[in-house]
Order: sequence, then structure tokens, then C-alpha cells
Amino acid sequence: MKHDSFNESAEMYLKTVSELAEGGAPVPISALADRLGVSPVSATEMIHRLQGNGLVAHRPYKGILLTDDGHRRAADVIRSHRLWECFLVDHLGLPWNEVHDLACRLEHASDRQVTDALDGFLGCPATCPHGNPIPPADGWSAETANRSLAELHPGDKAVVVNIHPETGELLSYLADLGLRPGSRMAVVDVVPFGGPIILNVQGEQRYLGQEAAAFVFIHVIEEMA
Repeated sequence: MKHDSFNESAEMYLKTVSELAEGGAPVPISALADRLGVSPVSATEMIHRLQGNGLVAHRPYKGILLTDDGHRRAADVIRSHRLWECFLVDHLGLPWNEVHDLACRLEHASDRQVTDALDGFLGCPATCPHGNPIPPADGWSAETANRSLAELHPGDKAVVVNIHPETGELLSYLADLGLRPGSRMAVVDVVPFGGPIILNVQGEQRYLGQEAAAFVFIHVIEEMA
């Protein structure tokens, strides 16, 4: 079943709905289709199939919610994904910003026995290399609720905690700017009318777009050191 094409597609949809959900609000099909790079028609067809399998609830004109079974399936995929990211970075030495796309493929090829063994081998890590919590084997844990970098003001200082949701393109962009979990920065200025955020990152001036800043979550700190 893990290698069945429908099963793999279903897992991708469930994981993406989980990633896009904010505060339990329904996820619009248009947002889901855009994130997955498919047409709204294709997304709607898959949602109907998932609803028939009891994995999602679709509220017309509002969006999609995961059922309890859907949450469990999504958590299993996310757990596998983030554990593989840890393995690829910590044991194979691959760059933290390149492992997301690789883990997207591995997550569907690993059954529960392999995922549990991988978790034990890695020492049961709490987070992935991008700072996101790894769901426990027996249930779902909520994503961290930190402030986004887009909420900061000139003069604020912060440390990056996590990047969510991840894409390979976003992670490469942030890596070029020196922004990863643990990085400290100060906000120099925020260009008005949707302009970039100007940051001081390790003594270098960097420009971060508002759209990307919304996916970077931080803790405000008093001092850079």
C-alpha cells in the first residue's frame, strides 16, 4: 500500500492540509491546489475521494478540515518526513536547506516499522533541522506558535526558531541570507507598502521579502550575543 500511487497522493494532500491549517480553520481548496501545483478541479476530485475514505470533511465555500483519522495519517507522514530530514543532515551530512525535497520522496516509502526504528536510531529527536516539532508515535502534537519575522519592527532583535511550512525554494532562499534555526538578527528597517525587511544578520545587511518572512518564526531577544 505504501507504494500505491493513490495512497502517496492522498498522503501528500493530508500533509499539505495539515501544514496550511491555521488555528483549526478550514483550508480553501484554492490554497491547497496552489500549494500542490495542481488545478482546483484536480484538487476537488481528490478531496471527494478522501472524504469518501473518511479522512477529510469538506465544507462547501469554506474549505477542508481533517477528520481524526486524517489527522493521524497526516501526523504519520509528517513524522516520517522530519525524521528523514534529521537522518539526512545529521548522519549523511547533507545541507539543511536541501533535505526537504529528498525527505518528501522518502516519507512515502517508509512504513511504520521503519519510521519507529529510524526514530530510535536518531535518539528520538524533538525537532527537524528546520525547527519544526516531530509528532510522537502515539499521536499528534500541535505546531509551535511563535511570532513570524514579518511581525517585527525596526530595532527588534530575534532568533530564528522554525520555518513553516517548508519548500525547497524557500529554504534555499533563506540559506543564501544566512537565516536558519538558531540564527540571530536585528531588524534595521521595514520598507513600506509591502517592501522588504532589512536585517542585520551576523554583521551583514540582508533584504528579506515579506512573503518569505511570514514563514520564518522567531523568538524576540534582548541582545544579539
